[in-house]
Amino acid sequence: MMRLFVLAIAAGLGARAAAQDMSADPRAADPRPAAAVVLAIAAGLGARAAGQDISADPRAADPRPAAAVVALESVARPFEDRIVLRGRTEADRRVEVRAEISGLVASAPIRKGARVAAGDPLCVLDPGERPANLAEANAYLRQMEVEHQAALTLSQKGFTAETESLTRAAKLEGARALLMRAELDMRRLILAAPFDGMLESDTAELGALLQPGAVCATLIALDPILLVGYAAERDVDKLAVGAPAHARLANGRAVEGAIRFVSRAADEATRTFRVEVAAANPALDIRDGMTAEIMVALSAAPAHLVPQSALTLDDAGRLGVRLADGGAARFVPVTIMGEAAGGVWLDGLPPRATIIVVGQEFVSDGHPLTVTLTDKNAALR
Repeated sequence: MMRLFVLAIAAGLGARAAAQDMSADPRAADPRPAAAVVLAIAAGLGARAAGQDISADPRAADPRPAAAVVALESVARPFEDRIVLRGRTEADRRVEVRAEISGLVASAPIRKGARVAAGDPLCVLDPGERPANLAEANAYLRQMEVEHQAALTLSQKGFTAETESLTRAAKLEGARALLMRAELDMRRLILAAPFDGMLESDTAELGALLQPGAVCATLIALDPILLVGYAAERDVDKLAVGAPAHARLANGRAVEGAIRFVSRAADEATRTFRVEVAAANPALDIRDGMTAEIMVALSAAPAHLVPQSALTLDDAGRLGVRLADGGAARFVPVTIMGEAAGGVWLDGLPPRATIIVVGQEFVSDGHPLTVTLTDKNAALR
């Protein structure tokens, strides 16, 4: 409108100037030079007017009609990032108590599921001839002690060679070793629990013959219980021994503990790293082998919680959202930090942002907008 008005004024001024020139000087009957000047002035004034209109309203430069979109006002909030590991529970200790000598089981079996303390007998073997062997070893030792003492006295008085005294000393040491083996065999008749725990199998049956290496019982320790998961290469450096961890078991039970071990070597098949979390289990009611979801909290960082439907891609294939910025659309690439009920946590946005949640797929950068704000809770449903 402004441009048409300026052109009209310029045309009128040009006509008036041409009339005056023609009446004053017949040679000036040709109006073309004056018309050219007037058109040039009109064009300049029109361009200046158009420039003033564009600077006054940036949207006037875009001939596209304003697109109606729905957006929400979002303010960054602290987001506690976390690593989630899928794994299982595992006994802190597990051992198969095995016989070191052969013998018949002389004790009644203890049934699986029983709780035992360190030192409690699990299997007792019949001693057989071992007490006689022990008595014989004791007698032989006393004989060798006497003979060694006599040989030593005679050697000191010069009645026997020194080599005789040394021979008696060697036999004395052999008698001591023989007695030690006999005593050790007697101690091995009792197969005791090496630690406090629970029997995972029955102990050997009464009258069963155990050979060296045969299993008497399987014992496990469930307090503390281990929560074992496997961390990916990109996450393992974020984990540290002693860091608190939480877990949820398959039955819905929540468990708390701390990281006890992070492997330095990756599993060759999966290229993941073993992570162990120790949790208290005084009642022994958390079983070995239960499925567990382990969560390790990391440091908090500011992020925006937005509906997942607000995410879009730009022409380069980057993931992001579109903002309503100054009445026009603007694409901003983002990084997904985590998921939550009804939405996702995003990094890469300014502290306050007007995020388009409906219509973002139909606008591009610079497109003028008509924005309708929505409630954040309604957008996240």
